[in-house]
Amino acid sequence: MPTSTGSCLEPRVGCSPEQAPERPFACASDEHGTSVPRRPRVLYLVTEDWYFTSHRLPTARLARDLGWEVVVATNLDRHADAIRAEGFRPVHVPSLRRPGGPLRQAARLIRLIRLYRREAPDLVHHIALVPAVFGAAAALAAGTRRSVATLTGLGFAFASDRPRARLLRMVLRPVLRLLLSRPGSHVVFQNADDRDLFDRLKLVPPDRSHLIRGSGVDIVRFPSMPEPGGTVTAIFVGRFLRDKGVAEVAEAARLLRAQGAPVRIVLVGKPDSRSPGSLTEADIRAWERENLLEWWGHRSDIADVWRGGHIALLPSYRGEGLPKSLLEAASCGRPMIATDVPGCREIVVPSKTGFLVPPRDAAALADAIARLAADGALRRRMGEDARRSVERDFCDAVIQQQTRVLYEAIMTA
Repeated sequence: MPTSTGSCLEPRVGCSPEQAPERPFACASDEHGTSVPRRPRVLYLVTEDWYFTSHRLPTARLARDLGWEVVVATNLDRHADAIRAEGFRPVHVPSLRRPGGPLRQAARLIRLIRLYRREAPDLVHHIALVPAVFGAAAALAAGTRRSVATLTGLGFAFASDRPRARLLRMVLRPVLRLLLSRPGSHVVFQNADDRDLFDRLKLVPPDRSHLIRGSGVDIVRFPSMPEPGGTVTAIFVGRFLRDKGVAEVAEAARLLRAQGAPVRIVLVGKPDSRSPGSLTEADIRAWERENLLEWWGHRSDIADVWRGGHIALLPSYRGEGLPKSLLEAASCGRPMIATDVPGCREIVVPSKTGFLVPPRDAAALADAIARLAADGALRRRMGEDARRSVERDFCDAVIQQQTRVLYEAIMTA
């Protein structure tokens, strides 16, 4: 497992192309026709461009600073210019999140195989479970030798006990075992629960299973900050998906209002029209009309959101990787209330950085909110502990150092 050799409070780790280890890569020709070594090329496969810019820029910057050429294959919508501005080359790939039958799935795979053959990357990095499956199959067919899959949570297939999820697991297990255990393939888990599950199922060889906890957080952009004055405000930040527990937030707000608890409940984010499990704007507006909560809309200035908030909420009942919304809140010194599920319990230490409550339990969520709302000293102590945990284990410097160790081990193998 890659381990940190530095601290989040130290300068960021990087190296120039001259410092990067020499490796045997394919050659190109200069303007005089002389054969010269080609820069290593890494290709990131991500479902959506907004997700790449919000979660994966530090990792891609690391590859760029190592002297590598960076290609980003994703569904290009509104962030292509931001990707180019980093010195990366974006390539449009229709979203892998959209449902489709066997013919559409086959067409997606063929498109990826052609992309991998054309780009001939020295390393492909697949982000999330669906890109990991399609990308690993494409890499196998295209002859791409080195691959990394970062599993940002295991989602419906592994988190649910519904018959459809059990059937999907039965199909996925042999497929994942075949694709993720081939030579040159490595898997990064964001929490220990997911890694332990794959170990028990023998889906990934132990020497190619790695734990890197989350995608990091910029502790300068998200500084520790004092609590605001006024009514205690508990905030949910994220996509409005049912399995993120948004409905439970609304129900907890209803219970708190019935108790007369002086707490504001706020939602920050928006519905996800591409997800069948998304709530609608009408759902949110209905809760607003009941005066249960406030909707602050989609925000990109999340640090400013936490300047106006006291408590972070994430009552998810899906398997999370390691939620960035909680990392950012913890970096700002905010205590957290989340559910006792994989990913959330990686950062929420009960009675130290926050509280864990059972999934789908609005009453327990309301009780935890009321307890923190009534105790300012407890909130401040938990917030300070949360900030220290981010500085020690979760910030960009630590995560990128661990990623760099992994990348260099793979490229020199």
